Amino acid sequence: MTNIAINTTQNVNLDYKTVGLGERILAFLIDAVIFWLYLFIVNFITALLGTAFSDNWTVFGIQSLLFLPVSFYSLYMHIIFNGRTVGKMIMKIRVVRVDGLPVHWSNYMIRWMLRLVDIWIFASAVGVLSILFSEKHQRLGDAAAGTIVITNKRKVKISHTILEEVEDSYQPKFLNVTKLSDKDVRLIKETYLIAKRSNDYKTLTALRNKVENVLEVQSELYDRQFLDTVLKDYNYYTQKL
Repeated sequence: MTNIAINTTQNVNLDYKTVGLGERILAFLIDAVIFWLYLFIVNFITALLGTAFSDNWTVFGIQSLLFLPVSFYSLYMHIIFNGRTVGKMIMKIRVVRVDGLPVHWSNYMIRWMLRLVDIWIFASAVGVLSILFSEKHQRLGDAAAGTIVITNKRKVKISHTILEEVEDSYQPKFLNVTKLSDKDVRLIKETYLIAKRSNDYKTLTALRNKVENVLEVQSELYDRQFLDTVLKDYNYYTQKL
């Protein structure tokens, strides 16, 4: 996988992990199994219709009509399910725009049309080679549409939760931290970490004052020390006891 850092027009930083060839092939094979099952059902239905209609052209017309959902499967699934087919849902991957903007239906249309070159005409050789050798793992359809395929899987770290590492010998300082809820602590921790990373001292002070008011305490600790202590105390009382 490759990390792609994108700064959107709203100055929001997005960090994507692009998907390599293996996961894309597995997603394609899952969709192929769905195709096979659908075609099997269509052939079974049209075989029954063949015994009911003496006109083969009528049967052929019905069969062609039933084949349409397969022909446009990739296009309408991506449009309806926000850049995902069933295979992509199972593999937890999806299509997004390289610039971070919402994907327009025209982007999906370009990708879908170029499947003819990427997959069907040259037996997937063009698509496989372009994914392998492009920096962002894009097939030709992705490059033309300005899209990439990313993973939705997230590795959860302790910093992403309300949990804090608390030693067994830890002594809590604020007894009434249990007045806070898990939602409160999650918001405090997220705001604290963002402010600390950006050295936003004003936000740290405002957050510290808010927490002091809620807990009805006054502390001589510095802002970071105070907030660190509150987070650890909360974990001590809710996780250790």
